[in-house]
Amino acid sequence: MSPEDAHLSGQDQPVAGAAGAPAAGGTPAEQDARRKDDHVRLAVAQHAEPGPSDFDHVRPMNHPLAAGDRAQVSLRTAGRVLDWPVPLYINGMTGGTAHTATINRALAVAARETGVPIASGSTGILHREPAAIPSFRVLRDLNPDGFVLANVNANLTPAQARRSVEILGADGLQVHVNPAQEIVMPEGDRDFTRWADNIAAIVDGVDVPVVVKEVGAGMSRGTVERLRDLGVAAVDVSGRGGTDFTAIESARRTDGGMDYLASWGQSAVEGLLDASSVDGVDLLASGGVRHPLDVVRALALGATAVGVAGGFLRTLLTDGEAALVARIESWLTQVGDIMTLLGARTVADLRHVDLLLTGPVREFCDLRGVDARAFARRSGL
Repeated sequence: MSPEDAHLSGQDQPVAGAAGAPAAGGTPAEQDARRKDDHVRLAVAQHAEPGPSDFDHVRPMNHPLAAGDRAQVSLRTAGRVLDWPVPLYINGMTGGTAHTATINRALAVAARETGVPIASGSTGILHREPAAIPSFRVLRDLNPDGFVLANVNANLTPAQARRSVEILGADGLQVHVNPAQEIVMPEGDRDFTRWADNIAAIVDGVDVPVVVKEVGAGMSRGTVERLRDLGVAAVDVSGRGGTDFTAIESARRTDGGMDYLASWGQSAVEGLLDASSVDGVDLLASGGVRHPLDVVRALALGATAVGVAGGFLRTLLTDGEAALVARIESWLTQVGDIMTLLGARTVADLRHVDLLLTGPVREFCDLRGVDARAFARRSGL
């Protein structure tokens, strides 16, 4: 999901007769619902056993005498636009069906009880099927004081984007871009040339901050710069390593699939490093975040906050709502503990922690012109 996103998206109307199309049948709304439930089922299966990750090649230096006082550590995080009480959020997952309404209800409670911001799944279905509204609106109804992001795809009009924000009472708008998923999706889009202009129009047409995110294939420095220039407030580099939507869409095909595109793109680590020199936009990170140390690693690489979807969804569906609340609370506590170990009193302080970039991450830096040695010498210790 957003990991990552256990929604996900797709275009507004299925393409009739698309190559490799899954078994069809029913109304467009029934096909939408079937796709969304398929995404949840297949996404949860991917998170049974977290695997190796580029985060393993980001190693904080240990300076024992630089460790701090846990009582002085603050988890509040602030960028140019975003200002959140904690640097962790529940990323976009789902909505639009009876099953996903139950999921969103529990996610809303978890967000309310832990104070983490939350993003919805793709809300495109709301503009075709008003009956789906309660499955999304619950994120605000049960979490009245929390920070909620409404999620839309880059094909929607500014009026539709505003409507999604209004329906959810959202504090921000998350626009997802997912060309690799769409290409593999049997009923997906095949023309992405309008996305930049659409995003610019959406930014101008809504009165909340706009966050643009990938869905698990990562972002490049040039893409982040272009989004900044379009007026986007924040970019979620959402890299490979979490929920793999190219693999999910391949599994839905009937023509043998496109498994060779699994793990397409860059990791969140690579995305953060590639965009480390970009000013004027907040960076968020998601994709393959397995535990609190990965959260701290992403924050130290420049993320304002870190999103999790697939892992939290699996906890919810396997162990229940209370277990998810306990897990998020534990993660927040442990993020603060690791910050103490690193001598960081604030999230911003983590950007001065020494990081050893090794293996394929170091190779990526060399190829993309990122100074890996500079990250190892940031503290002056």
